Amino acid sequence: MTKTQFLPQNGQYTHLLVYKKAQCICDITDFFCKCFLPPHGDRTVDQMRQAARSGKQNIVEGTSASATSKETEIKLINVAKASHQELLEDYKDYLAHNNLNLWKAGEEKYERTRHACKEHNDREFYNRILPRCSDEAIANIAITIIYQEDKMLYNLLETLKQEFLEQGGIREEMTRGRLAYRAQQQQTFSAGGLHTRQYDDLERREKAVLLKEKHLKEWEEKLKKREDELAVREDEIRRLIGGDKRL
Repeated sequence: MTKTQFLPQNGQYTHLLVYKKAQCICDITDFFCKCFLPPHGDRTVDQMRQAARSGKQNIVEGTSASATSKETEIKLINVAKASHQELLEDYKDYLAHNNLNLWKAGEEKYERTRHACKEHNDREFYNRILPRCSDEAIANIAITIIYQEDKMLYNLLETLKQEFLEQGGIREEMTRGRLAYRAQQQQTFSAGGLHTRQYDDLERREKAVLLKEKHLKEWEEKLKKREDELAVREDEIRRLIGGDKRL
């Protein structure tokens, strides 16, 4: 009897380049905030650290959710991408407000940095070189990695969306599993009845389907809660930005 594998055993994120780069972004941002931003009284520090962490954590949660909900995975990877975009703007603002240079394509420093960031996805490399770098250099390194990460997340999202269009989400997979189960059950009855062991196996598979549906509902509730939290955070940021403009 061939089992229907409608729940792929994914969820492994530590080997993903997008996760490794997100780790590097977190480390670089933490170092940058400690060395070049005020320790107290500047909410930019918290915003940058939160954006860096959000990017990494949503990659972890999205990948972990992939076995039960492709839709949830896509939404969380999108949140990770948006968080890194927010962080990107913070680094650009720092350079602009401090009369520092944003390195551009064609410049020697830009090309060297782009190549190094492309080759190194290990946080140890950046932890080793950062103490020797200026604030301008670190900001440009972070910007370069975020651009590379953004491109990789875009490609990942396109792949996930195509898989969703072609294969559907967990609901479609469960429907196919049920149809296969019922067809097999009917075929067994037609062949002369079920043996006890076969019947028990089919019953276990039906219970597994119900359990996965329960897990799906829990993931959807968790996603809804996260979306609500993000909406509150966005409103707070807009309110704070509006307050800055009035000063």
